[in-house]
Amino acid sequence: MWVKRNVAEVFRKLAEISRGALELVLPPTCGGCGAQTDPTAVLCLPCNRRLERIAPGTCQLCQEIPPQPDSDRCVRCGMLDSPLTACLAAFRFEGAGADWIHRFKYPKRGLGGLDPAPASVVGAMLRQAACRAPEPRPDLVVPVPLHPRRLRLRGFNPAAELARALARDFEIPFDAAALCRTRDTPSQTGLDRRERQRNVRGAFQARRGRQIPERVWLIDDVVTTTSTLTEAALALRMAGARAVTGLCAARALLRVPSTHN
Repeated sequence: MWVKRNVAEVFRKLAEISRGALELVLPPTCGGCGAQTDPTAVLCLPCNRRLERIAPGTCQLCQEIPPQPDSDRCVRCGMLDSPLTACLAAFRFEGAGADWIHRFKYPKRGLGGLDPAPASVVGAMLRQAACRAPEPRPDLVVPVPLHPRRLRLRGFNPAAELARALARDFEIPFDAAALCRTRDTPSQTGLDRRERQRNVRGAFQARRGRQIPERVWLIDDVVTTTSTLTEAALALRMAGARAVTGLCAARALLRVPSTHN
């Protein structure tokens, strides 16, 4: 397992190096179709339009319906005593967005795993979520942790990779070990909201000796019911944080119309 984890780390480093080298000698191309594109864009315009966006201006906790007047939450979320100050994504977890996240989380074996496009696209999706976050900027960026056993099996933590890149882009301190997962919870896939809440209840705690600042961005790749982010945010709040904003690359929603522009 140690070998597998370190091989995965080597492949990620090689992907970063190869991307930088290619950018020096080749014109920028779309990560989706390979067409030449703007140097600042990860995807060309047609590929970008395939990503289903969550319309701005919705409740900052559920992102499903408009907020109440003079509030950033809808009526239902306004009644919740959530440890999350906000929970935000800019894209829906379906279609092209879901495909990119799957490619990022489950890279191909061998040389196919060197493709830098999935990490670039999903990282850009997360940055757009961060642009929707309430001010002021946080004091720390923290990923939702994996249990050590699951980390050994997977080889890397997708949330940590995204959080590290986001912290670097926004010049905010990053701590991959601020939180730990106290038990190896089963996968949330296929569970309903109540089962998901029960599955992760009490599964996180702030690592002993870590100084948790007042404002934190809590990062995950995908959010479905907010159960995982809520439990992780609760652990951060118990350790001293006063404002925890959950950010993710994509979100599974039911009722909100999406936009493509």
